[in-house]
Amino acid sequence: MTASRRTIIPRADHPISRSNLSDNAVRVLYRLRDHGYLAFLVGGCLRDLLLGREPKDFDIATSATPAQVKKLFRNCRLVGRRFRLAHLHFRDEILEVATFRSASPAEDDPGEGAEVGGRGPRIVKDDGGMILRDNLFGTPEEDARRRDFTVNALCYNIADFSLIDYVGGLDDLNRGIIRTIGDPVLRFVEDPVRMLRAVRFAALLGFEIEPATWEALVSSSPLCANASPPRLYEELLKLFLSGEGESCYQLLRRSGLFAALLPGVNSWLETETDGFPHVRFGRALEIIDRRVSGGEPLAPPLLLALLFGEYLEERAVSLRKGKVSPQEALDSAVARFVEELAPTVQIPHKVALALRGILTGRRRFAETPGRRPLTFTSRPGFEEVLCYLRLTAELSEEATSLLQWWERYLAGNPPPPLAPRDEAAEEGTPRRRRRNRRRRGPPAGPLPSP
Repeated sequence: MTASRRTIIPRADHPISRSNLSDNAVRVLYRLRDHGYLAFLVGGCLRDLLLGREPKDFDIATSATPAQVKKLFRNCRLVGRRFRLAHLHFRDEILEVATFRSASPAEDDPGEGAEVGGRGPRIVKDDGGMILRDNLFGTPEEDARRRDFTVNALCYNIADFSLIDYVGGLDDLNRGIIRTIGDPVLRFVEDPVRMLRAVRFAALLGFEIEPATWEALVSSSPLCANASPPRLYEELLKLFLSGEGESCYQLLRRSGLFAALLPGVNSWLETETDGFPHVRFGRALEIIDRRVSGGEPLAPPLLLALLFGEYLEERAVSLRKGKVSPQEALDSAVARFVEELAPTVQIPHKVALALRGILTGRRRFAETPGRRPLTFTSRPGFEEVLCYLRLTAELSEEATSLLQWWERYLAGNPPPPLAPRDEAAEEGTPRRRRRNRRRRGPPAGPLPSP
């Protein structure tokens, strides 16, 4: 564990001003303080402000419990089971408010797995030491020391506008170093996703991962597959949509994290097809980085198509046996891909369907013009497929020639406007059915005489 070296930097000695902060965050900090609670701005927002970067969000840590925060703010929603948090909803942002947490159970605490106040255990770990639930509250210093990296453990005290550094984060920030707080092996065992965060911060900030932290990351990389598959999917999106996705990719490959999360794709990347190495993955990330850095959004299905399109198309070719059609082979390739990834990275069903639709549309582009081209160009999702073709045109001459043909065709045959979307049908909302009424027959005749 890192030795305690608490340092207080007064307002005159640091550049962070209240004018740099979110107005909502400042009001929340003051309200918590005025009600007798400690309230600090914490985490990545301070790191970014000190580096001259614009923070994406502002996180708050306080001595108030989640229930006490909820009493103070009507716009509060309590979330999370693993870490109980308060989310404060404002018109233009959501602030995350967490209670100071302890790095380890206190002596008088009931202990791991014990019931506390009838609300279940405060700290729960699995047999390997990974934290499953952590709601043991502590002091500001304990809270700072249980964070992942030193550069993310700074605190801003609204009471006197000072910065507080408990773990040497300012030194590492000035030196451009990503370092875990405490034993890196233990910290990665507690939360394997920290390894992906180390890679992302190093690539995004242009920092070096401290040698002991890097060695632990490499040796612990197989443990990353133990994290929640939906959480790993979200983390991969953050990595590849960070604007430094290609740098993240190189660090993932070097550390072994890529092989742990995407073993099938990793094996494919290490082999050759027809004597040629697979270089499209890295080149695609360079295109994605330019687009993200230019402020252009990229939906997850399009990201996955750019990264894994070549891999899935090759698999589809290998599945075309007997009377299997190209479309059936592609459908099977996507389905198997999603199924193989599910134990580590869980792609949402809706995203997988959209991915399949983009690759299906890409096959249709190969027909110039093919049957009913106007029907093809008027389908929902055509713009996403066209965007995919435009981006892949930077990767192959074949896609470039196809793009040129279709752009000439579309210039003379603009697609008709799409019909209004049936939102109820898309969301699965059942429509009201008209009740079938019995038809009344002709008036009954006179009863037969007995």
